[in-house]
Amino acid sequence: MQSLIWNDLSAAQRVQALQRPVRARGAAVRDGVARIIEQVRADGDAALRLLTRRHDGVTLDVLEVSDAEFDAAEAVLDTTLKTAIAEAAARIEQFHAATAPQPARVQTAPGVVCERMLRPITRVGLYVPAGSAPLPSTVLMLAVPARLAGCPEVVICTPARGDGRCDAAVLHAARRCGVRRVFKLGGAQAIAALALGSASVPRCDKLFGPGNAWVTEAKQQVAALPGGPAIDMPAGPSEVLVIADAAADARIVAADLLSQAEHGPDSQVLLVAPSAALIAAVQTEVMRQCALLPRAAIALQALAASRAIQVQDLAQAVAVSNDYAPEHLILQVRAPHALLEAVHSAGSVFLGAWSPESVGDYCSGTNHVLPTDGHARAWSGVSVASFQKQITVQELDREGLRGIGPCAITLARAEGLEAHARAVSLRLELLAEAVP
Repeated sequence: MQSLIWNDLSAAQRVQALQRPVRARGAAVRDGVARIIEQVRADGDAALRLLTRRHDGVTLDVLEVSDAEFDAAEAVLDTTLKTAIAEAAARIEQFHAATAPQPARVQTAPGVVCERMLRPITRVGLYVPAGSAPLPSTVLMLAVPARLAGCPEVVICTPARGDGRCDAAVLHAARRCGVRRVFKLGGAQAIAALALGSASVPRCDKLFGPGNAWVTEAKQQVAALPGGPAIDMPAGPSEVLVIADAAADARIVAADLLSQAEHGPDSQVLLVAPSAALIAAVQTEVMRQCALLPRAAIALQALAASRAIQVQDLAQAVAVSNDYAPEHLILQVRAPHALLEAVHSAGSVFLGAWSPESVGDYCSGTNHVLPTDGHARAWSGVSVASFQKQITVQELDREGLRGIGPCAITLARAEGLEAHARAVSLRLELLAEAVP
């Protein structure tokens, strides 16, 4: 990790210090994704088979997972893992059910009633990464709130392994959440299939799920197509920012940084701390622990694009974090609640020494599909609301229209929209004629 002193940096250097590594490859990724989308649009299933063979090294005759493959996954999966999946699903359901939006009915004036109705999105497509590390937890994070929202059709795309089968834990989690349609597709071609549809893959109304730079770019491109699907958010390579004070345990800080660095070579981790001694201790501990990891080579690539930033104090640390807007923010300080009010931009926050980011990834109950690449400035993580449409309704009786109609007429005429005003004034005239 490169070490920097924040107050020694110019404005331009500060911007560079908070730069994500994937942006340097933006043009190549953008053009490559555009070609893949056009291939899928033109050739459908044939393109999907070709791209899967080319990028994943798998030849597929049938793209959809069969019932027999679901059954085989159930048979081989360890009972302990099944139990952990069930426990995690229960906590995720508990949290998401409690935080789900509710219908509302409000009388805004006498005779004027406004309502909010909630309706599920009809068909949603969930992308579950399974490149270097299959993610059954992502199935839970997406399929549980989709079920709570009442979505009639839920489709999953996840890459197949070299033997042409999907990860057994991913399939078990899908079945447990009630998802029966899973396709053996990964990368940008999976996103294109969910967005455009093919003979095998149904076209979806909204796409969800994290992924690498190619997946994120594909989601953004298909969302921009005429009539294209909505997307949950820009959710790309994983990232974490840890704010630590001098009392923090360097071993724990290093472990938290590495837990994200091992996700992939394009992940990024940042340490922001006032203590130079702590930063030095964490740097040493990161390398010691990294050497012991099975995915050390991947973590090292991520660390090469990561930063350890010394700041003046914790207030400045939070300011740097808000500027970066991390997917995950860990407050590894003596009094984390004292800093929480100042946190304005983060996907999910973890407070204190005993709240590792890993529990948010798996089983605390919150969602791990979160905005990355600075999008936490304006986006939120996935929730039940992400799978619903909120439809407003209004109903006025005669007195209600008499009461608020003149307001509408005045505003419509101020905007030069006489037909708008006339739609109200005509009714008021009819009501006046009806009065004895």
